[in-house]
Amino acid sequence: MIKIHTEKAPAAVGPYSQAIVSKGMVYTSGQIAINPLTNTVEATTIEEQTEQVMKNLGAVLSTAGSSYEKAVKTTCFLADMNDFAAFNEVYGKYFTNLPARSCVAVKTLPKGVLVEVEVIAETSLN
Repeated sequence: MIKIHTEKAPAAVGPYSQAIVSKGMVYTSGQIAINPLTNTVEATTIEEQTEQVMKNLGAVLSTAGSSYEKAVKTTCFLADMNDFAAFNEVYGKYFTNLPARSCVAVKTLPKGVLVEVEVIAETSLN
């Protein structure tokens, strides 16, 4: 098991890792729209927040020897299901290989953000 950490994504805000690599797979923790340079949520719209989430996930996946193209499953959490179409527009630019996905609305997300995404992907690390 390998714990993944990169300064290019927000540091964990609790007792967990940004991702774990095990047996050729990487399991990311959920990423929210924190800008890792300022450690704050700057984006306000679902589109802006989803872009920041994807940048954060991309940094974690890259550090773990993976990429969006190697994703096999994502889990997406939205604060408002009315944002589903706008979220999909941004999400679809990154996950072009169409991994399996669950997308649910939740009552609240950390720091009051609109979206959180986690990924399971293949990796070259073991």
